[in-house]
Amino acid sequence: MTLFPAIDLKDGKAVRLSKGLMESAVIYNESPVAQVKIFEEMGAEWVHLVDLNGAFAGEPVNHEVIKAIRASSKVKLELGGGIRDEATIKQYLELGIDRVILGSIAVKDPQFVRDMAAKYPVVVGIDAIDGYVAVEGWGEVSSMKATDLAKEFAAAGVEAIICTDVGRDGMLSGVNVAFTLDIARASGVPTIASGGLKERSEIDALAETGEVEGIIVGKAYYEGTLDLPKALKEVK
Repeated sequence: MTLFPAIDLKDGKAVRLSKGLMESAVIYNESPVAQVKIFEEMGAEWVHLVDLNGAFAGEPVNHEVIKAIRASSKVKLELGGGIRDEATIKQYLELGIDRVILGSIAVKDPQFVRDMAAKYPVVVGIDAIDGYVAVEGWGEVSSMKATDLAKEFAAAGVEAIICTDVGRDGMLSGVNVAFTLDIARASGVPTIASGGLKERSEIDALAETGEVEGIIVGKAYYEGTLDLPKALKEVK
């Protein structure tokens, strides 16, 4: 189990949302660069970054702060939000981002994702509301079931699938273990849980399944319901 401390970038600051609503943003650190260093010093192997402005705009917005994060840290970085074409993928990888997350484009053009996964380190982000895929920064809900989308990438060469239960995201209401396992089993791809984590017991429950690769850690860290430094040392 890999723990992925998360930073959502909005207007150059580190924030967290509730249920993906931009108006719910709470600023946790004015300096995302400093926050990544904190995670690195805790012993994190990866940091999960989302360009929230980019996710809604459909193109990169927080490029300069992402560039500064990469320049100041050695931790591995995965990045999503507004990545919809090959030029943007190449731009971020050349910047030193370790892997990119494709979300909305995965619904609209699964073949594009398969093509990109054959050339670059790609993760698919599947975000769901009541089991159906949410797109455009979670502002729209598609008619596609999340498990059906997961099946599209069963043999596509993607490095992982990050599955988010949007209704739980930022709510500290508990990880949706059943949903995570459904995605893992539908795709056969290493799957990372996201949305709702509150406490250590949930991480242990996911680890015990033997079917989940990792988990995104957001508000549980920022609100202090999870001892992240301890978990990073103990969860393997």
